[in-house]
Amino acid sequence: MKKKSKKNKNTKQTSFYFEDYLETNKKNKMLEKTQNFQDRIYLLFFFFFSLIFIFSLKITLISLNQKNIFNQEAPNTKYSLVRRDIVDRNNIIISRNINTYHVAVDPKLIKDKKNFLIKLRLNFPELPINEIRKKINQKKYFRIKKRIDQAQRDKFWAIGEKAIKFEPFQARMYTHGDLFSHVIGQVDYDNYGISGIEKYFDRELKDKNLINKPLKLTLDSNIQYIINKELNNAIKVFNATGAGALLMDVNSGDIISLISLPNFNINQRNSIKDKKYINKITKGVYELGSIFKTFTVALAIDHKLVDTHTIIKNIPKKINCSIHKITDMKEHPKNLTVEEILVRSSNVGSVVLAKKIGEEKFKEFIKKTKLTKNPNIELEEVGVPHKLKWNNCKLETISFGHGITTTPLQATALYAAISNGGKMITPSLINDRKINKFSKIISVETSMKLRNMLRKVVNSEYGTASLADKDGYYVGGKTGTAESYGDKKNRLNTFISVFPSNKPNYTLFVMLENPKLNKDLIYNYRGIKTKAPYNTSGWNSVYVAGKIIERIGPILAINNNEFTNQHVVEKFN
Repeated sequence: MKKKSKKNKNTKQTSFYFEDYLETNKKNKMLEKTQNFQDRIYLLFFFFFSLIFIFSLKITLISLNQKNIFNQEAPNTKYSLVRRDIVDRNNIIISRNINTYHVAVDPKLIKDKKNFLIKLRLNFPELPINEIRKKINQKKYFRIKKRIDQAQRDKFWAIGEKAIKFEPFQARMYTHGDLFSHVIGQVDYDNYGISGIEKYFDRELKDKNLINKPLKLTLDSNIQYIINKELNNAIKVFNATGAGALLMDVNSGDIISLISLPNFNINQRNSIKDKKYINKITKGVYELGSIFKTFTVALAIDHKLVDTHTIIKNIPKKINCSIHKITDMKEHPKNLTVEEILVRSSNVGSVVLAKKIGEEKFKEFIKKTKLTKNPNIELEEVGVPHKLKWNNCKLETISFGHGITTTPLQATALYAAISNGGKMITPSLINDRKINKFSKIISVETSMKLRNMLRKVVNSEYGTASLADKDGYYVGGKTGTAESYGDKKNRLNTFISVFPSNKPNYTLFVMLENPKLNKDLIYNYRGIKTKAPYNTSGWNSVYVAGKIIERIGPILAINNNEFTNQHVVEKFN
């Protein structure tokens, strides 16, 4: 009985495990079916997303290659050469290449010519439709518009004509418009320099190894803007036909500002042929007049023929020299010191000093300073002074700046040497260059004496440049009336200043071309309100230079701590 009972117990247990197995098996089969279903879904998703990926990749590649039907670049289009940026001394961009396009038409791809022309006329009324119609009929690929921006490109694209093609192009953009036109110059449509800095440094600007290194100039955009504004205002005030200015560091030769007016917008590739657009500072050749008297006095003192306070007695009222009659604009005392000859700007007194110096010493000085040679500057637009021919009266006329021609650039460089201790330094537009070896033209002692005299031209009772006397800057300088060589009708009123004159940092040349007497302008002349009695440089160019120095002086002082300390602490003797 016990065995039977045990057997029954085992039967029941087996049945229990079997049923459990059957249930588990059923669940496993269901799970297997579920898994298979999920696998199929995953597989479908995989194929689906693979298709999307392939399609997206294709679209991306098409986009990158710009091969879509309406936005396709022209076949065999070559990008023009890339050029380096040009920046000012403060790393402000002056010139840069930007991406742009030319728009062309492939007539073979036009389905409806009439409809195509209607679309162009409606969207671009400035286009020459009749000319485009003729070219379409010729069935040759042609351009319809050069140098368009992205907005214009989008407008052309929106027409929806696959016949319109876009030629990628690198265009030169000048961020300051006409502000640096006479310095920077231009490039042609193929990005090759054709004038100014762009031409002079064309090879360096296209150097691929230097593409990320901008060409840095000595020019200061802020100061350039201020001087340009003052000169344009002066043209209006004095009804002048042109103007020019040059600001230079007397110790390094760095040109901080160079302006010639009228200027032109270099973003427009116009051929400038009118002579009024020449660079008056580097290419203009003039008889610069009385500013040469400083050189005459410098030579006389440096050769120890006279000293500052040497009295020149019995100076005649006039000197007859060949066909020339040399006189003074104003009547001066018979006896003048060397200093007074310069301060009062006496023509006759300068002639007397020149005769003491002699022709040979003058020739030597002119040769050493290279006044009559081509100016040395990083521009091809330079003037060629006329060959100096010595005759019976040449020494006399040169003494006060007539009968000899040079450029304002060269004259300013010589004033820099006169004021910096006698070191002749080559002017430059390129920052961080090696300063060229200088030549010594006068002694340090002579330089110091001249600075004192130039200061008195501005602040003494008989000086001709009182309107440039600005508090804190110790301005010294010399006035002059210049003429274009061979064109006596083209008159130039000039003023060259140095400041601070106790230890100069800068020299500023200002010129007005054919200024007129402004009878309505009220001057503050030595504390008295007055009108100009003469149309001379003392009443216009000096006035303009004073306004310029007053505005740029604080900027220069901030940029030059030494200058700040000087004009605040040191007193001029």
